[in-house]
Amino acid sequence: MKQNAQSQKPAQGVLLIVENLPVPFDRRVWQEANALRQAGYMVSVICPKGKGYNDTYEQIDGIHIYRHALPVEGAGALGYLAEYGAALFWELLLSFKVLRRHGFDVIHACNPPDLIFLVAAVHKFLLGKKFIFDQHDINPELYEVKFGKRGLFHKLLLIFEKLTFRLADASIATNETFKQIAISRGGMEADKVWVVKSYPDLSRFKSMEPDMSLKRRFRFLAGYVGIMAQQDGVDLLVKAMAHIVRTHKRDDIGCIIIGDGPELENLKELAVRERVGEQVIFTGYLRGEPLLQTLCALDIGVIPDPPNACNDKLSMNKVFEYMALGLPFVQFDLRQARSEAGEASVIAAGDTPEALAQAMIDLLGDAEKRARMSRFGKAHAVKEFQWEHEKQSLLAAYESVLKA
Repeated sequence: MKQNAQSQKPAQGVLLIVENLPVPFDRRVWQEANALRQAGYMVSVICPKGKGYNDTYEQIDGIHIYRHALPVEGAGALGYLAEYGAALFWELLLSFKVLRRHGFDVIHACNPPDLIFLVAAVHKFLLGKKFIFDQHDINPELYEVKFGKRGLFHKLLLIFEKLTFRLADASIATNETFKQIAISRGGMEADKVWVVKSYPDLSRFKSMEPDMSLKRRFRFLAGYVGIMAQQDGVDLLVKAMAHIVRTHKRDDIGCIIIGDGPELENLKELAVRERVGEQVIFTGYLRGEPLLQTLCALDIGVIPDPPNACNDKLSMNKVFEYMALGLPFVQFDLRQARSEAGEASVIAAGDTPEALAQAMIDLLGDAEKRARMSRFGKAHAVKEFQWEHEKQSLLAAYESVLKA
């Protein structure tokens, strides 16, 4: 009997591993996972539990998600050893479960930390799997900022970073600065480093009717959205609000802080100590319509990340998200963020809470300038923030690795 149907090649498999955030909470990883699935790959993810995503296994939009528990974020050498040791144990164990159930041809590791290469090395050397490194953070600089020193652990982080790049068949950078780090410090060849920027999907991340109940008695609302760790500078925003209230005698300005992280409880206590508990509202983690309705109720956004060797090089999701919604914002003088924001942001005159407070007050007092910044931000986002373009760069990286 003549056989008309041609046998089809099984879909190639991808395993994404991310340690510091759960999926789909991690917007960048989730967008990448969906882009790969839509391109025909069989996609699996290993990530920690948290942020309301606590199922050990879940399938969302055809993507297999395996989650594991983690100790509380490390503080000190023993804390980090416990956290990273537990993560590596679960990542390795679950990687073989994914291999057995779904199969994969590529491990796609998203830092931090720069230790997931150990899991990839097992599969690469024993089973011939490919390895793509997706660099979200620069951990040596992050360590220096968090602990104010270099020393032995800083040297170890540089070694782990270099080993990760050496093992990688390709690497993905969030901006051109990170690409240069991959080349100069990681020894990667330029044609093996692909820039994939963390632009939001504008078909989903867009303006909607604001939740005006948030304003309550306030004339103006400033706001922040993001993770709250030691290096994110949200304490500077709380102190800026205290300066606005006590020094400038402005009780008509409120502040909405969206998100969570290891510093959340400390920040709430700081707001109480600074006597701005009524002016600073912590919403916790929001997503979907509640997040967009809250952001759209703001008059200005704030990026309080202080200037340092790490923040100066980062492409921050907040920049792209504020601009996509036409939200003018205030920030410190960060080279990468300033370049990406252009006329959509105002730069504080100094690196202090007082300077941040003054920039916030000045911008809130100038409605015409806010409108001009809003128009620029939205227009620039529509023109430049095209996830479809970034997705093609991601897929090209995969094509280059799999055809090698």
